[in-house]
Amino acid sequence: MLTPQWLDQLRARTTLSALIGRTVRLQKVGNEFKACCPFHNEKTPSFHVNDAKGFYHCFGCSAHGDAIRWLTDHQGLAFMDAVKELAAEAGMDVPAPDPRTARAAEKRDSLHDVMAAAQEWFVASLAAPEGEAARAYLATRGFDAHTVQRFGFGFAPEGRQALKAALSRFPEPMLIEAGLRIAVDDKDPYDRFRGRLMLPIEDTRGRVIAFGGRILAKGKTDAPKYLNSPDTPLFDKGRTLYNLHRAAPAARQSGRMIVVEGYMDVIALAAAGIGECVAPMGTALTEPQIELLWRHVEMPTLCFDGDAAGQRAAMRAITRALPLLRPAHSLRIVRLPEGLDPDDLLKSKGKAAMDDLLGQARSLVDVLWEFERDALPLSTPEAKAGLKARLMAHIETIAHQDVAGLYKRELMDRYSAFAFPRREERPYTPRRQAAAGKRGGFQPGPEPSDPLSIARLNRATDGNRDTLAAAILAGLVRWPGQIHRHAETLMSIHGLDRRFGILVDCCDSAHPLESQALAAILAKHGLALPGPSAWSDLRFGFLQPDVGEGQAATELAQAIELLVERPALEAALARATGRFESELSEDAFLEQQRLLKRKLEFDNRLRQMATRHAAGT
Repeated sequence: MLTPQWLDQLRARTTLSALIGRTVRLQKVGNEFKACCPFHNEKTPSFHVNDAKGFYHCFGCSAHGDAIRWLTDHQGLAFMDAVKELAAEAGMDVPAPDPRTARAAEKRDSLHDVMAAAQEWFVASLAAPEGEAARAYLATRGFDAHTVQRFGFGFAPEGRQALKAALSRFPEPMLIEAGLRIAVDDKDPYDRFRGRLMLPIEDTRGRVIAFGGRILAKGKTDAPKYLNSPDTPLFDKGRTLYNLHRAAPAARQSGRMIVVEGYMDVIALAAAGIGECVAPMGTALTEPQIELLWRHVEMPTLCFDGDAAGQRAAMRAITRALPLLRPAHSLRIVRLPEGLDPDDLLKSKGKAAMDDLLGQARSLVDVLWEFERDALPLSTPEAKAGLKARLMAHIETIAHQDVAGLYKRELMDRYSAFAFPRREERPYTPRRQAAAGKRGGFQPGPEPSDPLSIARLNRATDGNRDTLAAAILAGLVRWPGQIHRHAETLMSIHGLDRRFGILVDCCDSAHPLESQALAAILAKHGLALPGPSAWSDLRFGFLQPDVGEGQAATELAQAIELLVERPALEAALARATGRFESELSEDAFLEQQRLLKRKLEFDNRLRQMATRHAAGT
């Protein structure tokens, strides 16, 4: 049994820089070594190795580990194989495992022997006269002899007992456990793969762990076109990516990893010179497979067919990836032209067309937005509300708080622009401007009006508005082009100040939004604002006379976020305080203290925002 103490001793006897330095060029810097990270493509070294602490770390992709982790993650060894290799070099004896573990390891080794023997037989059968139909099919795909040999194509002859006879040196229960034979109730077992073009599925060390077979006989509608091995002690289809052991080295060179729908697509791309391709095992991409991809590249590219089935497959992958998203780790999506798979595109337009398509891969957030926007007609308010609900449901699945917040801002910005579009602004003529002036409406003025002071604003509105809400209102009046961007959020806080709802209603006006016009509209509703000269004591950056529109838009968006966040934070703090007063428990106290800290941080952010430009005024 491997105890923590024994493993610590093994690590202590291993010089990590010497181990990593066999395959990575390290540069001595002080007490550490550094290099360009071997786990992701970079030009500036961010990969550090510290012998004293016994670990490596990349500040670019967060790869981290010790000597054992290096051999498992970078070299593709199994854990025990990594331990045995390090122990042999350190002159240490590996403790004997407990009997059950030893039996399981022995069984795995035996099954590897079975799979290797089956692969040899399939390859020999392809070269035999009985493999003529399989060879003809490979010729139609355009695969040359090198590709056929490299990927290990074989052939499973017809006959329910052919494999059993060829592998008679192995007991039948072992053939069944390896997934090569099928046992059903009391019937005689029979071969799983018959009359199929065979392809080995290999682990990260290149050992055969399963098979995929394509049917060759035409007209067999009762048999699946592609058939994979079942899950076995060697093979877990939800945790395996076809061709990963070949694609990983290529991905380290190119900085990209491409995921296609099937292993024949992988081979077609590899034959065309695009070697960093993998495929799931005939199912939707799983969470373990996504994590496996991220161990090699931060932004793997998923390549799907352009039909409706391909779009659904993309959304299944996106739905599974959302809870896992973290900084710098996401997915990119490519949709092929409808009716074409990668092989078709390569044959019709060549490798350059595929490279161009891969270079146009779209972000996960783009594909998510377009899928939900186009999923249903959006001709009614209820349908538009349904779109928002679907987007929010996706956002709520994202576990990482920062990523979730940024997705919410991005998707809600897009939703607001879609649900509250600007009306096309009609140009003002002198006659229209004069007419507007007679109505007391839209007055001409090239510059946006200055904001009102908080004191006079409060007096004008019964004294029940606070600094933040008043400043945001003034900012929207000063920068009316920002109203449509935040329309959805402003409607959610309409109860705080009904003037926000009035401003949103102005987005549907046929007239261009101007500061003085907005002030006149508010006055019409009995919410008149004091004159421009009374705004001098507000310090918010978006209200300063010398601020540009881009900076003002950014700071105004931050202020609106604070305004939305505060009621929820105060309500949560009130509940936590009430709970602590009634329970006097440690958990209740810690929760109250956590929320108090958040409230202090909130107040500090607000104070900084409200005084950011004070020094220059």
